[in-house]
Amino acid sequence: ILDWMLPDISGIKLCRDYRQSGKTSPVLILTAKDNIPDKVIGLDAGADDYLVKPIDMVELLARVRALGRRSPLWLGDTLHLLDLQLHLHSLTIERGQASVKLSSQESKLLEYFWRHPRQILTRYQIEQALWEWGSEPESNAITALIRRLRQRLQVVGVADWIETVYGMGYRLQPPE
Repeated sequence: ILDWMLPDISGIKLCRDYRQSGKTSPVLILTAKDNIPDKVIGLDAGADDYLVKPIDMVELLARVRALGRRSPLWLGDTLHLLDLQLHLHSLTIERGQASVKLSSQESKLLEYFWRHPRQILTRYQIEQALWEWGSEPESNAITALIRRLRQRLQVVGVADWIETVYGMGYRLQPPE
C-alpha cells in the first residue's frame, strides 16, 4: 500500500521503479488525489488498484483481499509444507500419489493454518480470516468446517496435523 505523497519520494515514482525492477507483488495506491487524470497516472505507473482518502477501513481490507485472490504471484500458486502441497488455484491438496479436492472454505482455512504453522488460532481469528465483514457464521460453522477439513486431510494421511487446543482454538501441528 503506497501513498502518492511520501516524505522523500513520490509514491508514483516508487511504484514505477518497483515495477521496472521486475517486482510483481500487488500495489495499491492510497491518496487524497481524487481526479481521473491522477488515477490514470497511478494505475499506469503500475498500481493494481487506487483508493482515495478518506477511506473506509472495511473497503480497504476488502480490496487487499481481492488483490490477494487475483494475484497468484503474491500468494503463490502452490504452498508446500513437508511433503504436503496445497494448490490454491485448483483447491487441491497432494501428498505422494494421493490428492483430494477441497471446497473454497476448506482451502481458505487450510491456507490460513498454513500461513500460521504451530500457532494457536482462536475461533475468532478463524472467523475474521474466513468470513466477510458483517456476515457471522452459524455457531457451529467453524467446528463443522474443521471436521470436514480433517476428513479431507485423512485422504492424504495428515488429519492429525490439525490439533484442537481445548479452551483456546486450533493449530496446524505437522511433525517435526
